[in-house]
Amino acid sequence: MNLPASNVSQLPPREPSRVKQALRGGGLVGFLVLIFILGGRCAIEPSIGAPVVLLWAWWTGLPWRDLGFRRPKRWVSVIVGGIIAGVASKLLMKALVMPLLGAPDINPAYQWLVHNTARLPGMLFAVIVFAGFSEEIIARGFLFERLGRFMGTSRVAMVGIILITSTLFGAAHYEGQRWMGVEQAFILALVDGAIFAITRQLWFLIIMHAAFDIAATFIIYFGLETAVAHAIFH
Repeated sequence: MNLPASNVSQLPPREPSRVKQALRGGGLVGFLVLIFILGGRCAIEPSIGAPVVLLWAWWTGLPWRDLGFRRPKRWVSVIVGGIIAGVASKLLMKALVMPLLGAPDINPAYQWLVHNTARLPGMLFAVIVFAGFSEEIIARGFLFERLGRFMGTSRVAMVGIILITSTLFGAAHYEGQRWMGVEQAFILALVDGAIFAITRQLWFLIIMHAAFDIAATFIIYFGLETAVAHAIFH
């Protein structure tokens, strides 16, 4: 039997099943979701982890805003501000922070990219999609949502979550870039984590992260690493 449109609109929204509630909740099953993402290749390979997180959020009915996907008030400000912040962060890290930490002038893991025009488009695609987009979904959106379920949202809890996510993010970079990559990723994750804890806005961080890695890519491609590293400390 067809219900009148007026009655259909008054029906309460359907509640998600107990399984879905458990998967997105803060109990044992919800904790196992966190372990599953962190314990396998999902955390190390963002190309795997990000789709898994998005599929989990969609299937369980988790609101997208809980992962940080909130519509900005002004897209232009988010895009322009994210690009400026990302490029400035890369220059600051390369010219000031990393030299103070005793890092080498060049990143040996990516010397294959120097003047390698054939590999440049693939690298740019990877840093935009897999680094900028996927890593922020996992390291900020997913981890902040999951850890917030278990640790709460107090100021002390947020500090703990920032430290935990930054440590995990830094450790994920050891395999490819060793300690230099760990140090840089940890510092950047502290900044990103603080911004996310305040704004709960993921789009700015996605753009900022992508701009940071794009700037890093072109610095390496044009062979400018040593010049930028010595821009302040000659």
